[in-house]
Amino acid sequence: MDIKLADWAKQTPEGQEAQAIVRKCVHCGFCIATCPTYQLLGNELDSPRGRIYLIKQVLEGKKVTQKTQMHLDRCLTCRGCETTCPSGVNYGHLIDIGRKIVDEKVPRSWLEQLKRSALATLVTNKFLFKSSMLLGRTFKFLSPAALKNKIIDKRPSGPWPTHNHERKVILLNGCVQPAMLPSIDAATARVLDQLGFYSILVADSGCCGAVKFHLNDQYGSLNQMRANINAWWPLLETGQAQAIVINASGCGLTVRQYHQYFKNDPSYENKAKKVSQACIDIAEFIDLHGKAHLSRFAQAVSKYQLQTQVKKLAFHPPCTLQHGLKIKDITESLLKTLGFELTPVAESHLCCGSAGTYSILQAELAEQLKAKKLQNLLAHNPDAVVSSNIGCISHLTSGTETLVLHWIEILDAALKGEYTNVVKSKNF
Repeated sequence: MDIKLADWAKQTPEGQEAQAIVRKCVHCGFCIATCPTYQLLGNELDSPRGRIYLIKQVLEGKKVTQKTQMHLDRCLTCRGCETTCPSGVNYGHLIDIGRKIVDEKVPRSWLEQLKRSALATLVTNKFLFKSSMLLGRTFKFLSPAALKNKIIDKRPSGPWPTHNHERKVILLNGCVQPAMLPSIDAATARVLDQLGFYSILVADSGCCGAVKFHLNDQYGSLNQMRANINAWWPLLETGQAQAIVINASGCGLTVRQYHQYFKNDPSYENKAKKVSQACIDIAEFIDLHGKAHLSRFAQAVSKYQLQTQVKKLAFHPPCTLQHGLKIKDITESLLKTLGFELTPVAESHLCCGSAGTYSILQAELAEQLKAKKLQNLLAHNPDAVVSSNIGCISHLTSGTETLVLHWIEILDAALKGEYTNVVKSKNF
């Protein structure tokens, strides 16, 4: 696709990067078949190809309107289009550039700015979010339906392992997951303990930066990323920690991209590269370090299945896992090796509609995508739905009575035994 940058765009690194990305697009339309918003709306401008054209017009100096902003806002950034693109267009990076430029040229209303700013502050501040979740759960019965759906019940976390193994890994001390479902981190730490690894939560670390970045507070996002790099660096530099194990694929994708965000920052470039290289998804980590333990794990799963009758699982691969991190079949293969039956899921490549804060900012579209996703996930009557991202888990939970949880929680339940008698309830 040909593009002639306006003079102002020629002077910026973003303009040069966007030009290179746009020129790779051959306008073939393969992306349309895998774009969730195009599937729902049927509007060319709500497809990757259409949005690329809108960004091209912006960079060429054409008039930018609220309509342009609306179509870019509707993008889930699921990156399913990247998986099907034969030309290798880096659409995810392009949409970030486009949104930043459009927001600079089209001011949002004060109400919209307040909403987005409040979201960025509330969600990424551990103290505020945890307090809000506690308050919401306490008064859930008084909440309107739209808010009630966002407040999922807390699950028992169980004890954090205390064995001080010589081999150590870092777990993300994040924002949403520890407040919403701390059971996921605790389960992860216990499974890693079974593999002979001690899990470290670094106090000065926090949100990965994804939420603020996608709400176009890139300055605030980069500061959060720097804080994490500073907190993790001493452990990585000295070799005290072997890896940063991530159990939320949305966070994993962001941390894996730290080196891209700091490629022009001499103070953080090398450190960010080291952090990105150390980042690994929990399924990848078990696949790499846990093969000698899988037979024992499978025996525990077999006993667990006899007690709970949880045998059939529907696995929802988050977009950040399959399209962003490009991790395919590792989690599924692991679950099958452990003895679970995975039910077939139609259109597993399509987004569930969670997409960070998308389910709040684009609630109507998110609800339609959730309903379609749950229909496909539940088509073969699974005993539970499992995923590997907190956003997807909380979003899907609000639409079904079927148990939705992180797959590591089921493995942990099988290994520890004492909680297996309640696993079929939503209060697992």
